[in-house]
Amino acid sequence: MQVADAAGSGTRTAQSAQRVLVAADKFKGSLTAVEVAERVMAGLRRVVPDLVVEALPVADGGDGTVAAAVAAGFERREVRVTGPLGDEVSAAYALRGDTAVVEMAEASGLQRLPDGVLAPLTASTYGSGELLRAALDAGARTLVFGVGGSATTDGGAGMLSALGARFLTAGGEPVAPGGGGLADLATADLSGLDPRLGAVEFVLASDVDNPLTGPKGAPAVYGPQKGASPQDVERLDAALAHFAEVLETAVGPRAAEYAASPGAGAAGGIGYGALLLGAGFRPGIEVMLDVLGFAPALERADLVVTGEGSLDEQTLHGKAPAGVAAAARAAGKEVVAVCGRLALPPEVLGRAGIRRAYALTDLEPDVARCIADAGPILERTAERVARDFLT
Repeated sequence: MQVADAAGSGTRTAQSAQRVLVAADKFKGSLTAVEVAERVMAGLRRVVPDLVVEALPVADGGDGTVAAAVAAGFERREVRVTGPLGDEVSAAYALRGDTAVVEMAEASGLQRLPDGVLAPLTASTYGSGELLRAALDAGARTLVFGVGGSATTDGGAGMLSALGARFLTAGGEPVAPGGGGLADLATADLSGLDPRLGAVEFVLASDVDNPLTGPKGAPAVYGPQKGASPQDVERLDAALAHFAEVLETAVGPRAAEYAASPGAGAAGGIGYGALLLGAGFRPGIEVMLDVLGFAPALERADLVVTGEGSLDEQTLHGKAPAGVAAAARAAGKEVVAVCGRLALPPEVLGRAGIRRAYALTDLEPDVARCIADAGPILERTAERVARDFLT
């Protein structure tokens, strides 16, 4: 059995909870966060038909962040931008009032690679800069920049170029796109950056705190996920270190300080580029909970259901369920989690603020079938939650 109860096993006594908040992230590869909420709501109401359920799909700044914002009432805006390999793609950001939620994966994510072909040395973040510029054009005064799921390792050079920076070779030509091209960088000029960037609140929302380079830097830790060989990783790490050195000549010591800062290595180093633009780094889930209006929704709830595809050690390091559970625990609210796969023991769940976790694999041990039929299995899992906590 993969039901983990932080307070011990056995059937829970009846509760008086009458209002449930479903604040779960996507089940990657199976269900979006919106679909997770819909399935959980359906399962809960099958057992308690008159239950009041509020859905607030969440994200931690990575892929799915714009969708979560739209589900919370933001307007979806779609624009044509440059994909990671130079082809044109449709990308979306979310806007409400003068606050924009921009997801770099929309423009520069792995899903934007033509035919899924990885390009660790040449993929560029140029489209992410175009997406930020579109948000500025729409009147945004607060930019929430969610980063994660990138196809790129260019230190944000492409993004900065789209916003007016110039990166030139010794011959005066623009460097080639991607992290590999930065090895040929001779001069950097940030004087042409869009002046509107100096008048906005710019928030870098990420669930990773890696520096730009080194053993824990963007190329070493995340490069292999983007197709980088060991030789590519060495080349990219050297290129990004060179990038930071040239920028230090152009803008001063802060370039080196930012390279060593938490979050600089996020999404192939685009975090570094965002820091150079004046962004403030915050854990992605904290930012998104604020933006999505989680606090008032939490206040209205008696029980919170959170979750994601895999509840594992990574969950504890800034992922959405951990952020939701921490906030709920601080407010004295009980939390249960649903997931596809459970790899955390009850005592660890308890320390994270999760009372009990329910895995789809408990009902369907075949992982492939769990992924293929995640929706119906999640509804049955939610029925179990309702029987244990709401009847």
